[in-house]
Amino acid sequence: MPDAKPRTPGGLEPSRWPGERLGLPDSGPGSVGRVGRRIVALAIDWAAALLIALLFAPYSSLLHSWLTLGIFALMQIVFIPTIGGSVGHRLVGMRVVPIVGGWVGPWRPVVRTLLLVIVIPALVWDSDQRGFHDKVAGTVLIRA
Repeated sequence: MPDAKPRTPGGLEPSRWPGERLGLPDSGPGSVGRVGRRIVALAIDWAAALLIALLFAPYSSLLHSWLTLGIFALMQIVFIPTIGGSVGHRLVGMRVVPIVGGWVGPWRPVVRTLLLVIVIPALVWDSDQRGFHDKVAGTVLIRA
């Protein structure tokens, strides 16, 4: 008789919680950062970039739009390897870590951010609630 357990098309059993297949706990410190925290962190980071860009260009200008995006990207690239996440991540109690452990290094934040700023990869998630930008960079956003 065939196995009665539900399987995904890839042959893996579904996770019982996000991060289970990565060896992460269901809740508490070290668990995958959930959607609500991610959205709040993104809003904090975007608001900070928007305000900083106002120092250099008027709000309604094309320059301001590009500056905001550039400042947002720069903040991600600088703060992920130095403080463990963006300012927004840290304020809501999350951090970015590599799946393999250790320091995130300089290249992971660059790859992750380049994919993040084109938006689509951030909207495509797996069952571990990792966006494509995190999968490619080999990172996961966890609760601190």
